[in-house]
Amino acid sequence: MKPIHTIDDVIIVLQDIINESIENKSPLGYFAALYQKVTIKVKEGIQNNYFDDNQRMEKLDVIFAKRYIDAYYGYKNNTPISSSWKKAFSISNNYWYIVLQHLLVGMNAHINLDLGIAAAVVSKEQNIQNLHNDFNKINEILSSLVNEVEDDLSKVYPFLKKILKLTRKVDDFLIDFSMELARNGAWSFAVELANTSESNYEKFIEKRDKIITEKADLIISPGLIPQLIFMIIRISERGTVAQKIEDLTN
Repeated sequence: MKPIHTIDDVIIVLQDIINESIENKSPLGYFAALYQKVTIKVKEGIQNNYFDDNQRMEKLDVIFAKRYIDAYYGYKNNTPISSSWKKAFSISNNYWYIVLQHLLVGMNAHINLDLGIAAAVVSKEQNIQNLHNDFNKINEILSSLVNEVEDDLSKVYPFLKKILKLTRKVDDFLIDFSMELARNGAWSFAVELANTSESNYEKFIEKRDKIITEKADLIISPGLIPQLIFMIIRISERGTVAQKIEDLTN
């Protein structure tokens, strides 16, 4: 893996993961393709002075991205990674999960766990409240892309959103990615982590990781009827894994 020091380095490494996934026909590339979109939008925001502190935002983006990238290569090399990422990657070898499930289970680990950790790390020895406005802005970018992906997939599958609402659990999971709740949950975790003593730091992250791993089950195992419907959707999906990865990069 190439060294990662800047947001451009992140984009290059994500492209490596995308290329590898296309070559291996691996669904792991779905999240990488979406995440590269996120990173490019953040880079554009930095270039356009969208954030209060653009230099800090690039640093946060690198810390944030490295958590996903390290988890990806850790999974590939069979080294320890967070349980929420392990759960997200575990469905990559199962034919029956649809693209949206792959994306949401990855977002679950990255937004609900990694984003708070990155915010706490970038604010070390500073008042984390100074980051709050920029934290909200990056969440707005993340939320807009979640909606964009759902809308794109709904064009392919017109009844997808209705299907996702067949059970309240799945609906609640999707609602949890709305701007307000994703922002509040991840920010609360970031503030608590930033104010946690060094001796309890890792334990606090492990506790959060366990909660987020359990949340992943809402999308991986939404219940018999929704899963059967997802299976029907999966059979009707058009294109190869590689083609769907390329579609997500556009």
